[in-house]
Amino acid sequence: MSFFGKTLMVGLIAGSAGFAGIWAGDQGVAPADIPAWVRGSAARLFGSDAEAKASTSFETSSMAAPEGAVIYYRHPEDAAYSLTPTTTADGRDYLPVRASEDVSFDDAPKVADTAVADLGVAIAAPTTTDEKRILYYRNPMGLPDTSPTPKKDSMGMDYLPVFDGEEADGSTVIVSAGKIQRSGVKTTLATLSSISQPILVPGVVEHDERKVSVISLRTEAFVEKVADVTTGAPIRAGQPLVTLYAKEFAAAGAQYAADLRIGGKAKAAGSLQRLLNLGVPAEMIAQIETTGKPPLSVTLMAPQGGVVLERMAVDGMMAAAGETLFRIADTSTVWIIADVPEYELAQVQRGAVATVRFRSLPGRAFIGKVDEIYPEIQAETRTAKIRVELPNPDGAMIAYMYADVEIAGGDGASVVTVPESAVIDSGDRQVVIVDLGEGRFEPRDVQVGMRGAGMVEISKGVAQGATVVVSANFLIDAESNLKAALSALTPAEAQP
Repeated sequence: MSFFGKTLMVGLIAGSAGFAGIWAGDQGVAPADIPAWVRGSAARLFGSDAEAKASTSFETSSMAAPEGAVIYYRHPEDAAYSLTPTTTADGRDYLPVRASEDVSFDDAPKVADTAVADLGVAIAAPTTTDEKRILYYRNPMGLPDTSPTPKKDSMGMDYLPVFDGEEADGSTVIVSAGKIQRSGVKTTLATLSSISQPILVPGVVEHDERKVSVISLRTEAFVEKVADVTTGAPIRAGQPLVTLYAKEFAAAGAQYAADLRIGGKAKAAGSLQRLLNLGVPAEMIAQIETTGKPPLSVTLMAPQGGVVLERMAVDGMMAAAGETLFRIADTSTVWIIADVPEYELAQVQRGAVATVRFRSLPGRAFIGKVDEIYPEIQAETRTAKIRVELPNPDGAMIAYMYADVEIAGGDGASVVTVPESAVIDSGDRQVVIVDLGEGRFEPRDVQVGMRGAGMVEISKGVAQGATVVVSANFLIDAESNLKAALSALTPAEAQP
């Protein structure tokens, strides 16, 4: 027989005398033989030692004085019963059975528990836990009325118990586990991390102004021949540009040659300086030192490689002092000038990584850094200009191309962050719902900072490691606001 079956049989054996009598009668056992039948059953189940214990327990239960009114009458020997007093066929009276002797479905009497324990059967007793003391019961809908005893509201909902140590203050909300599950409440931890807010702004390619050269004259000159160089053409450093005649060049060259013949370079220092002041090329000075004669014409060379931005020189023209003949730009590096809105300017830092893409160059991305933030706001557009310097070795980036610039905002510092969904923003107030555990939630006012990648910086109100609600938090906030409003209207005598 299984343990459950044995336990059930012992429970039946250790029942009240009336119950044993009915059971024995159903089994064909005479009332006088019930004690022996109990001892035999215990012996078959648990051994001879249990037989003695069952006998003692049964006798103890049987010797208890019957109590209560007579509810029926039983045959002194057979399994026969009657609701009224009667006699047997041989003239003997039926025995009265009182209420305490009949079978009962209430909690088993202590004597039965003792009998089972004496039989050595391990019965799982109700576990005792250190349950918290219930202080009072509160309205399930958050209304201010309370009750010292369990009750239901007008809709048949049970009042909720408030345990010792869980008294909620004006801001804390207590939510049952079932309601948390039905509402879809989800939580996460406030973490320490950095926020990078990508700032997408338009930009345009410009030449590096530090690498733009202007070819001009410091004295009046006659342009004899212009090289085959046009606007937009690439050019290399030292390439001839224009050949010209200038009487100032010729006079200064003749003086330098004479000084060299008379006293050498020491005597010719003054005339050499005059040539340098006029901007005479080094090649002409070297020719004078070698031949001892000044050349009649001077050829100007490109000071750097790059692209010809402007060509103003024309064959046969008379160029005045200071007049521009050529403008050349070195395109090995370019600038990207982007316009950042005023409200996002605080998130841009010098040295921040910038990714630049061009619609005319699909599939290519150029990585650079913010080199400069211009110290002024454009009055018309309310934007500030920032500069990103990029290498351009293949010349793919052309001046005035439009660009899409993505700047990594933020300073990279670690701050307390929560998901954006955790912040309830009413415009003038930002709230985060903090899970205190055991169904308790507390709305907290917070100060928010940067936002990015779905995260929000919390500068005040929530610390690292706090558990915050990220889903259905507006329901808890609404209940908290309702509770606060009702608490303000509740008179003092209504409080428990």
